[in-house]
Amino acid sequence: MKLFLSIVFAVVLTASGVVCQNTSSPLPNEPAARPFNMLVLGDSVLWGEGLKTEHKSWYHVKTWIEKNTGRTVIERIEAHAGAVIEEAAVDEKLTATDGEVNVALPTVSDEVDRALRHYGDGSQVDLVLVTGCVNDIGGQNLLNASTSDEIVHLTEAKCGAPMQSLLQKITSSFPNADVIVTGYYLFFSEKTRNDFVLRALARKFLRINPAAAKLTDKESFNRLIGNSQVWHQSSNKTLGAVVEKANAELKGRGSQKQVMFTNIQFAPEYSFGSKGTRLWGFDRSPFRMILVLLSFGKILLPSNDEVRGRRRTSCNEVFIRQPKESPTQKEERQYRRLLCRYAALGHPNRQGALLYSDAITSLLKSIPGFSSSSPSLLQNKRYVLLIDYRRQN
Repeated sequence: MKLFLSIVFAVVLTASGVVCQNTSSPLPNEPAARPFNMLVLGDSVLWGEGLKTEHKSWYHVKTWIEKNTGRTVIERIEAHAGAVIEEAAVDEKLTATDGEVNVALPTVSDEVDRALRHYGDGSQVDLVLVTGCVNDIGGQNLLNASTSDEIVHLTEAKCGAPMQSLLQKITSSFPNADVIVTGYYLFFSEKTRNDFVLRALARKFLRINPAAAKLTDKESFNRLIGNSQVWHQSSNKTLGAVVEKANAELKGRGSQKQVMFTNIQFAPEYSFGSKGTRLWGFDRSPFRMILVLLSFGKILLPSNDEVRGRRRTSCNEVFIRQPKESPTQKEERQYRRLLCRYAALGHPNRQGALLYSDAITSLLKSIPGFSSSSPSLLQNKRYVLLIDYRRQN
């Protein structure tokens, strides 16, 4: 009598029907996988200025993680427009309940503290997304800078040591989390349309210093392009170096976690006001353009983002008239309110948000547990060993 042992290894897949068995549900004594905790820190870029929730970059990352791990993702969004890393960078105490309103406080460091209070145990956080430092410099300072050296100096000062301290705080507070630092993008380029709309924008929002006021329109435009390029390069270089230092410190602590930096691949064709822009701009509908022309440029085009109506209401609530305000204070308040209403200008639109989410998920693929394009076999499925004994005379 011969005994033939037939051993069949079958990978249990969703589409399997006859010999495979779906075991995505845990056994009675097997604990269900806890939700995946994702924390989003920083400024308007990761907040998703001008975007509906389902179009924000962090939301795309959330759905990607759920698809690739089979785990429910619970997000905690502390990021908000206008956030600075260090409170010393601002001299006002305004806050807002709507993340669309560009106010400096709470700082990104404060965001970490708020998140810790929420979780209670920071070790429960699995992933931290963070961006920061552009508001510490100030958009006005970047775009109005007269030399490249000035921009490089500002970037190294505000995106170097402050970000390094912030990453130390983040990695200590959330020891089991992988951390991804996202870079910034090219604001203006040679592909930006230098038309009357852009010039009206510059006159309305950029407080040009006396030296720059003497520049011609062409010279001013070229300065915007040059400053944007220097900022893009220097910020990526500085943030990349900071991340390297953070990883060296983690290695010294014996941590298995890592900090990663994503340099957003932002082509000149994607910059503000270009035909293929990936940034929010103005509503250039024929009707709107006619109104601007008839008013000789006095009427400013509205932004074309998705939540401008809601943001306008929130801006009016935050920058409300104060008792006994002086003419100077009134002028400043009205200027801040105008900036707030147009805060989405130059921020990633739907397509721009996808650039960010794609860059982030590309990094996640290098982390064990994220590499599969389908739910992780190790987390959600089991291998089944089928043994068939056959007796044959």
